[in-house]
Amino acid sequence: MIKKVLLWFVFILLFALLIIGFSLKDNMNNYLSEMMQKQVSPELAKSGNILVDSLYNYSTNGLNYKITFLEFGAKNCSACKRMEKVMEETRKKYPNNINVVFLNILKPESQVLMKFYGIASIPTQILLDKTGNEFFRHSGFISFAELEKQYLDNSF
Repeated sequence: MIKKVLLWFVFILLFALLIIGFSLKDNMNNYLSEMMQKQVSPELAKSGNILVDSLYNYSTNGLNYKITFLEFGAKNCSACKRMEKVMEETRKKYPNNINVVFLNILKPESQVLMKFYGIASIPTQILLDKTGNEFFRHSGFISFAELEKQYLDNSF
């Protein structure tokens, strides 16, 4: 009798922990990203700022985009593959307003920005304004409709 009660207690406890974990995953991811950004060396922060400024500060580099959509992911990630459709829809609907950039975290050339932005999980989407400043961050899959409704339509 005690074994059955103990077994059910452990099962319920694990189930509760699982639910709590899922409900707090965004908070945990944001916390990890903040911690990773705090650990960036001054040299990496400087090179990250220079890179972002040269590539995504459209007020100084002469490009006409209003937003940069940075997608951090990998080719072998299922949620990242679903995000490919969102990126393509964004490119098609806003070809002159949004610069959509996919950064494969497994490639060496993406490492500076990945560390600079403190990417803790993939896929992660970051939207930058026309001066290269971050104004939106999301981890996991986000549909084009949700992204557009909440963040893109209000930006133009």
